[in-house]
Amino acid sequence: MRKKIFLTGLFLLFSLFTTAQVYNPVKWKMSVEKISDTEYELKMNAKIQETWHLYSQNVPDGGPLATHFTFEKSANYKVIGEVIEESGKIINDPVFKLQIKFFEKETIFKQRIKSVGKKPFEIKGELEFMVCNDQSCLPPTYENILFSINPTIAGNSKEENSKTKLEPVFVDTVSKKVVDKTAAIQKTQIKKEKLAVLAEKQNSGSLWSIFLLSLLSGFAALLTPCVFPMIPMTVSFFTKQSKNKTEGIRKAIFYGISIIAIYIFLGAIVTWAFGANSLNALSTNVWFNVLFFILLLIFALSFLGAFEIMLPNALANKADSKADKGGSIGILFMALALAIVSFSCTGPIVGTLLVQAASRGGLAPFVGMFGFSLALALPFTLFAAFPGWLNSLPKSGGWLNTVKVVLGFLELALAFKFLSNADLVLQLHWLEREVFLSIWIGIFATLALYLFGKIQLPHDSPLSSISVGRLSLGIVVLSFTIYLIPGIWGAPLKIISGFPPPLNYSELPNELGTSGSNETKESLPEGAEFGPHNIVAFTDYDMGMNYAKKKGKPVMIDFTGHACVNCRKMEDNVWSDNKVLSILKNDVVLISLYVDDKRELPPGEQIISKITGKKIKYIGQKWSEFQTLTYKTNAQPLYVLVDNNGKKLNEPTAYNPDIEYYLNWLKSGISIFN
Repeated sequence: MRKKIFLTGLFLLFSLFTTAQVYNPVKWKMSVEKISDTEYELKMNAKIQETWHLYSQNVPDGGPLATHFTFEKSANYKVIGEVIEESGKIINDPVFKLQIKFFEKETIFKQRIKSVGKKPFEIKGELEFMVCNDQSCLPPTYENILFSINPTIAGNSKEENSKTKLEPVFVDTVSKKVVDKTAAIQKTQIKKEKLAVLAEKQNSGSLWSIFLLSLLSGFAALLTPCVFPMIPMTVSFFTKQSKNKTEGIRKAIFYGISIIAIYIFLGAIVTWAFGANSLNALSTNVWFNVLFFILLLIFALSFLGAFEIMLPNALANKADSKADKGGSIGILFMALALAIVSFSCTGPIVGTLLVQAASRGGLAPFVGMFGFSLALALPFTLFAAFPGWLNSLPKSGGWLNTVKVVLGFLELALAFKFLSNADLVLQLHWLEREVFLSIWIGIFATLALYLFGKIQLPHDSPLSSISVGRLSLGIVVLSFTIYLIPGIWGAPLKIISGFPPPLNYSELPNELGTSGSNETKESLPEGAEFGPHNIVAFTDYDMGMNYAKKKGKPVMIDFTGHACVNCRKMEDNVWSDNKVLSILKNDVVLISLYVDDKRELPPGEQIISKITGKKIKYIGQKWSEFQTLTYKTNAQPLYVLVDNNGKKLNEPTAYNPDIEYYLNWLKSGISIFN
């Protein structure tokens, strides 16, 4: 007993010292290096304190806040390419269940610019970033960026880097004073990144998943009406036009390699056009998610028979005429002719794969197109080597259109995932979990009816009976549809985890049939919503305090964040305990203040920060300022028990996965209130 009392007291003492401080673990230094007469490299150097880490610019959907640089447009310079970052460290985050990249100790970001004219000028911008350690995360921080450039001052060119050093200009981003620090040059001078940094390498596991998905998509494309009938025709051409079997095999192999080269070239164009790093940034952008939704919707409607996406006939005719010349060039154009002629079937699949690759960035477009083209090219090579296998192929028929239609339904379902991403970012609540799942249930139920022969589409052949394979696939789709239905009432649906919106992004988060609160959304107090585990929570401090006064209950303020890792750990592992959950639902009023809420405040509420001297534009900044000024700390999670007047009942506590400690902390504060 004495041991427990001692440990509890020790934890409370630890909380007192660890929560009552304001953290500033990242120091930024800005410098400029002259590359040529007109080109400069802007360097943003971050020094990160021990145990803390700074997130990459490229963070997957559903992850923490990414580092982001914004430069003001000016007639004095042009931005060249994207901000380049170092390789960093990639981990499989157990909370977000995503591969996330971050930096430790020190890192540098670089941006090339080209000056226009000879007049001195300034480059202004804004830096947004977020840092975490093993116990807490800090709210998003915004820093001003300032670079001073004078093109008339002679400096080192790119070729003279090893001989002459240009004295950089350092900027204190807090005071915004520009200071020359010659002695600091060597500290911030780093080695040139290898060319591979320009096309940042993704984790091998992520690339393997793209490769396998693309490979399966390629095999699916083989079974479409535009590709499958061409297999025997093309193989027959090689075997008949060759003097011997060896020559036929050689030509078929070159044909397969040509197919692969054409699609990899397409992946290279996509990467070059957008940039390896910017592909990932685009995938998290609202408007690009909407664009991806529209593209996949068009592809799906095409597969379902509404129309056909075709390249101009003149292009196909030109490729055919070049193919007639024979030789290696003729075979290459024959492969190009296949890609063009089959575009109405392969185009939507390739488009979908490139959209998926864009969400991964880096080498994903190359890997995706390689996997797809490899599956497409293999049959031509293998059947040329073993022509007898052609006899085992099924005959072309209506089943090929069935494959195309099934792919159309799958593309339609995937399209709504991208629309959901946009809705989540904007927090519009137009596509909440119930709506999303209802759409998917409708899509897959219709697909099941189609497979059972109850629905026919424009290009379908008359169906007198269905095959065993089609029946089996219909049963699988129907079973999946039934599996989705309980998700409308809160079932986690682990098989498709990550596709639908999260459980609390819902019209009715309190699922039916669970113990606890029986309240519905309509019966919630004004300004309240259902939080984790269906706890009634307020996201506005004043509304929550007013409700607590009416009910005569103490308040637990939960300083949290949408992208806070340890906040989710506490909610999943500590709040889920029956005893803790009972207190949070019945004995306190929960006020959850999200410090990374990026919704803009009304103009009348946008005040100047007492901490930074900058305007507070976002709701999250308002709560972060409140936390820092009132409780002298800016780390999350932070839990504070207060009475109806906002007075602390006991010392606040931070991240601590010990359930018994957290339970005792709750009980001690409530007992003081009572």
